Amino acid sequence: MCVVFDRLRSEEKMLQKEASELGHDTSMIDAKITQINTDSKSTDFDFGDVVLERCVSYFRGLHFTSCLEFMGVPVWNKFDVASNCGNKMFMTLLLKKGNVPTPKTYFSFSKDAAEENIEDVGYPLVIKPVIGSWGRGVIPIKDRDTLDAIIEMRELSDTPHDRIYYFQELIERPPRDIRVITVGDRAIAAMYRKSADGGFKTNIALGADPELCELTPEIEELAAKASQAVGGGILGVDMMEDKQKGLVVHEVNNTVEFKGLAKVAKNNIPKEMIEFAINSIRK
Repeated sequence: MCVVFDRLRSEEKMLQKEASELGHDTSMIDAKITQINTDSKSTDFDFGDVVLERCVSYFRGLHFTSCLEFMGVPVWNKFDVASNCGNKMFMTLLLKKGNVPTPKTYFSFSKDAAEENIEDVGYPLVIKPVIGSWGRGVIPIKDRDTLDAIIEMRELSDTPHDRIYYFQELIERPPRDIRVITVGDRAIAAMYRKSADGGFKTNIALGADPELCELTPEIEELAAKASQAVGGGILGVDMMEDKQKGLVVHEVNNTVEFKGLAKVAKNNIPKEMIEFAINSIRK
């Protein structure tokens, strides 16, 4: 088998180690230095029988996955799943379509429409970039001054994604969320991610504190529904504990990080991922 990466992190090293201990020859391929063309064949590379695509860069990983599928190489996650999870708008619509409880979300496609939308809905709301990770660009909007400042910044940068406005209701919750790792639609481990300073964001990459979370039947069922809604595979499902609605899913992640959770989880997370990938080509 093969692990494709663009930054060799602890997770990719753990996957390689577990694969080797399970008796599988495992190659490690850096996407940044790999050359592929329209005449390329899978036999031109050391992809093995199945690939785990683990690029940190969403766009690099998505396009590399497209090349793998073009060459007929089995890969997890699949292109459609990577695409669905990489764009928060696409993901949110799929969650809603799959009857997964999720925060109410509002979409606008220009600054004028965004201003009108948020004035009609009222404050507070949360604005998120449709593409992005580690909590970057996720900002609570509590007044018109904050909205005007964000719109001004977007007008200056004016990337294609800056023109898509994604607003979500601000969930009344404890200062934490829940990250659940699913493998083949099955929840295998979960943790609470607590804000390091009691603030708004709970991303581990930003210093949030991890704590093991018990996998209750409710969490397992909700994680499975969320996984199925976006197409399944190896995913990170993020939930919040809404004081009124109970658990809601606000995000599903394609290339999930698991270094911290692996230290305390009851299941061997990288082993579960390797076995899932290998078993998928044996069916």
